[in-house]
Amino acid sequence: MATKYKKRFKDRPDGRRIRSLQPFNYIVPYIMKTRCSAANQIKVSVDITELEKYILEKRNAGLKGLGVLHVVLTAFVKTAAQMPGINRFISGQKIYARYDIQAMMAIKKEMKLNADETVIKIHYDPSDDLETVFKKFNSTLLDARKDEDNNVEGTAKILNYIPGIFLKFAIWFLNLLDYFGLLPKKLLEISPFHGSFFITSMGSLGIPAIFHHLYDFGNIPIFCCYGAKYTATVTKRDGEMQKKRFIDFTFVLDERICDGHYYATALKQLLEYLKHPEKLDEPVEVIEDVY
Repeated sequence: MATKYKKRFKDRPDGRRIRSLQPFNYIVPYIMKTRCSAANQIKVSVDITELEKYILEKRNAGLKGLGVLHVVLTAFVKTAAQMPGINRFISGQKIYARYDIQAMMAIKKEMKLNADETVIKIHYDPSDDLETVFKKFNSTLLDARKDEDNNVEGTAKILNYIPGIFLKFAIWFLNLLDYFGLLPKKLLEISPFHGSFFITSMGSLGIPAIFHHLYDFGNIPIFCCYGAKYTATVTKRDGEMQKKRFIDFTFVLDERICDGHYYATALKQLLEYLKHPEKLDEPVEVIEDVY
């Protein structure tokens, strides 16, 4: 039985320090100091023929309201469980492994153009399955829409009362605390800039996926965006023309948390789940990140 990790000196409230990588990995964050300067971008088109069938089957089986978003979240959780390197982050020019998987998403409190917007954070365990991911998301979303003044907005309102010149200093001071891993756990929990990855759906707005920048404040290393469903004609190997449904996905990635081969392998695994979602029902071996 695996022993529970004991926090060590220089660990953070949201992650443990990784100390066993090759020396060059620890130099890179000092060369590429910000997430924006270390960001790589990729766009992929996914055939959703099997995905749409899978979602319909799960809805009929009792998961009412299940959609593409929940499948993508589950695919990321399953991928991170097997390839934990994508759940690392850079803070204070140091590399950390996050304790759990934290998904971030901006949501409207009401489906109206001028409705208030907030950011939700959902905590996932690497062993979570589709149903658990679905229920955790819906529970967090429901709580956020019920709470008229949640922690994210409440903190923003407090900061908004601070005059500009002092607010600039306050943000600098928070950034300084974060750099040295001294930001309190409660602030990390309500921060929309600290998490495993940020996901956004342009499909709900009926527009293509965008390449969304990473935030230099905080430590989110991955931004995933997907667009509206569309139909395109493809040519099969035998020359036959066929119409298929697709969704475009874009990923903006902090390249400092793992190497290109690792990222590519993880992305292939995630896309495999989206193309063949029935594999999400199979249990996976949870792999712990290196120390």
